[in-house]
Amino acid sequence: MSDSPAPLADPHLVFDAAEGRRDLVILGSTGSIGTQAIDLVLRNPARFRVTALSAAGGRVRLLAEQARQLRVRTVAVADGDKVPALREALGEVYGAGEPLPEVLAGPDAATELAASECHTVLNGITGSIGLAPTLAALKAGRTLALANKESLIVGGPLVKALAAPGQIIPVDSEHAALFQALAAGKRADVRKLVVTASGGPFRGRTRAELADVTREQALAHPTWAMGPVITVNSATLVNKGLEVIEAHLLYDIPFDRIEVVVHPQSYVHSMVEFTDGSTLAQATPPDMSGPIAIGLGWPERVPDAAPAFDWTKASSWEFFPLDTEAFPSVGLARHVGTLGGTAPAVFNAANEECVEAFLAGRLPFNGIMDTVTAVVAEHGTPVRGTSLTVADVLEAETWARSRARELSAEATAEAHA
Repeated sequence: MSDSPAPLADPHLVFDAAEGRRDLVILGSTGSIGTQAIDLVLRNPARFRVTALSAAGGRVRLLAEQARQLRVRTVAVADGDKVPALREALGEVYGAGEPLPEVLAGPDAATELAASECHTVLNGITGSIGLAPTLAALKAGRTLALANKESLIVGGPLVKALAAPGQIIPVDSEHAALFQALAAGKRADVRKLVVTASGGPFRGRTRAELADVTREQALAHPTWAMGPVITVNSATLVNKGLEVIEAHLLYDIPFDRIEVVVHPQSYVHSMVEFTDGSTLAQATPPDMSGPIAIGLGWPERVPDAAPAFDWTKASSWEFFPLDTEAFPSVGLARHVGTLGGTAPAVFNAANEECVEAFLAGRLPFNGIMDTVTAVVAEHGTPVRGTSLTVADVLEAETWARSRARELSAEATAEAHA
């Protein structure tokens, strides 16, 4: 390990640590991560100030209310058609005579905000569209609190080429847990990363028992409240496969030393095993406020950021091995992660299309991973190495989405033949 490159996320080295109040830009402010981050900011006005917000555009009233609460300079929407509705909402929530924030719009608006003047950019955008803002924040020298795992997964080499040591702080609960546990020891003493998984709503079912699960069943996650795509990814454990790739990229640990274990209670968010046999676990009740606070405030902790355990009450914590036959997604993720280059982008894009097809009733649950596996196999040798470009990633994603739609349609036609 001593000869390998420095990890992207290093708790011992914080990029551009700042004293006093930090200026933040929040991307994806109306989503789950964004709204919880804003709640944290409002509870800690002496620590944080938000200068700009971006959102897709589906909840313009909420975006306007957030802008008014935080007194931001700029708001942005990815959907330019929502600008009139946003301006109307801003006019309704701001008082007479109050200056309105600047409004940006279009697919590049979040990227522009990511490079704007601030200390930390929280990238809470969902999907690979978060790649360009991630690269922009890194290039501009901002600390990046990264909740958008897809941008690291699909653009791994591009992100690693731009990021300075300690510039990225992970916000995902599992990677925030690893980040904190790694702070307790030297990198050379790390034997293994152990990523925990709740097991989703179908823990314990065989592949055959998964054949007829419904949309409603897949969206009924037993622990976390998330958006539909992430919830289905948790049901297939694709989300855990993506996290394995992310852990490899963030901490520069080989895939064969990253293990997944099922922990239904979701109390232990991940663990680090050291060479002396000790294992350090990071544990809190299931709540994203803690990881968000780590991302925005590290190396300082934000008091009362998240709920703590009541140790006067009895509880049981269980751990089970992963069923790789029923849930092949983690193994496939390791495969594409090892291939590198455009292979993870193909995996992620094909999965997003297949999840959409499943939610629309066009593809059975097991068909998600069957189709993704077929698309990955057809992709062949990925573009990789120093020659990889953003254009390569986008081209691979476009092909993967198109091929996934074709195979999904073929599967639907065969099912109704």
